[in-house]
Amino acid sequence: MRTIGVTFYTRPGCHLCDDAKESMHVWAEQNGFSIDLHEVNIDSDDAAHERYWLHIPVGTIDGREAFRHRFDAVAFARLATLVTTGDATMSELANRKCVPCRGGVPPLDAKAIVTLLDALGGGWKAEREHHLSREFLFADFAGALAFVNRIGAVAEEEGHHPDLELGWGRVAVKIFTHAVDGLTESDFVLAAKVDRLVDQGREGSES
Repeated sequence: MRTIGVTFYTRPGCHLCDDAKESMHVWAEQNGFSIDLHEVNIDSDDAAHERYWLHIPVGTIDGREAFRHRFDAVAFARLATLVTTGDATMSELANRKCVPCRGGVPPLDAKAIVTLLDALGGGWKAEREHHLSREFLFADFAGALAFVNRIGAVAEEEGHHPDLELGWGRVAVKIFTHAVDGLTESDFVLAAKVDRLVDQGREGSES
């Protein structure tokens, strides 16, 4: 049986949290996993409260977000499998450079998209095999705006630019390669770099 460490952000009296925790344990039992659960009461942790009070329950595996608001079995399974198999593809993607595409090449096929999507871990969706999408949530408008600015700096450095939608406490990210009107490996590289920005922001707030 494979064991995964899960940090679960919750608070007393949260029925959604109770449902998510139960669903997580049911999933683990059905799929041959054992969960080493570390529960964090956000009411007793100022940093966790500021980050997650609008979004509980939130579950992370190995420091990477697996779900928020409710248990997501698909995203949780993908990330749990990556962590327990020691797959380093996620970090390898983030360390690659985006390669400019000027057209004339076909977009990725369905099999390649699934493989690279698995490498990203939870959170991202491949919409109609055409673009990647993910929504990131924050405690306030300032946090969301700062995240947009960090993404912008990386996009300029890489020469590959996502579509961004900014709202109060939320940033929606859409990535695809305009030159081929579809997905290329560089889109997954950029998505991994965006994920790394989230991790870096978490580390900075916890230091």
